[in-house]
Amino acid sequence: MRLPRLLTAVLLLAFLAVPPLCAQVAGSPYAVTVPVSDTSQAGRDEAFATALGQVLVRVAGGQDLRGKAGYDDALAKAPSLVQQFQYAKGDGGGLVLQVNFEPGAVRRLVSTLGVASAGVKPPVLLAVQGSDGQWLQPDDLAALAQAAATGGANVAYADAGNPPDPARVAAADPAALAALDVQYHTGLVLLGHLHDGAGDWTLVSGGKAQHWSNQGDTEDAVLADAGRSLVGRVNQQLNVVGATVTSSRLWVDGLGSAMAYANLLATLQGEPAVRAVATLGAQDDGVMLEVKAALPAAALATSLAAGGRLLQGAPHDGADASLRWLH
Repeated sequence: MRLPRLLTAVLLLAFLAVPPLCAQVAGSPYAVTVPVSDTSQAGRDEAFATALGQVLVRVAGGQDLRGKAGYDDALAKAPSLVQQFQYAKGDGGGLVLQVNFEPGAVRRLVSTLGVASAGVKPPVLLAVQGSDGQWLQPDDLAALAQAAATGGANVAYADAGNPPDPARVAAADPAALAALDVQYHTGLVLLGHLHDGAGDWTLVSGGKAQHWSNQGDTEDAVLADAGRSLVGRVNQQLNVVGATVTSSRLWVDGLGSAMAYANLLATLQGEPAVRAVATLGAQDDGVMLEVKAALPAAALATSLAAGGRLLQGAPHDGADASLRWLH
């Protein structure tokens, strides 16, 4: 394979230390809000345990940890892992407890449970229209967000004053998805439209769309059911943990500069499953990489695309999986 000027530049950059990507800004996976009946210590400790259970699922990449030996003991230690907490008034007028856990302590706890983590998933961007066509606010989506949080999914909310174009997002328009990543730092988007006791939903993950509909007795029931379905679909796509490290060839195009290549390396190094990356060659605006990871090629491509900076691409000769760089 002929090596163009791009590869010459990127090979030089490969020797430089590539800083990690910025942490997601759409909401910390270590922060949870749970309802409480009072401000007693017993009620607070119970809420801490409930909140920690949700955080553990998030940090374990959506895996159900309840059957792991030591899980109940881990929840009993929840108060010692709390970094900060405060009481607040909930959306329905009840009392809630906002809890932030110490990230390092949570990660160590997950490790002691013997879990091979699939990594913290990016948040799912919620963009839902009501039956009147208006974009729903975060308070309106509380039932959906709570159901998602219970299953370990973190969410972000689309700006109702500047909503995404549903048609362009559902069609995986690269420019539309790139703009969402810049603003919300995710490639996971849930589009919804409520009408007559039902909902139509589209989950866009790395440029791939899934569609479904549901019904419920109330709007909150429709939203909660959508949240549970969302968790199941995201986990099915992203909650894949390999038993061994395998080597795959990954083709990535859309790299217009050496800086884009450097950012691609940073993205790969930020993926928990990736162990090593080597550049095999380049052609036009694409590179062929050999990636050693604890995920098979297809699952690795899906996980990388969910981060928002890459789209899953068409098959490429000699590659086990293909992606397209968005920035």
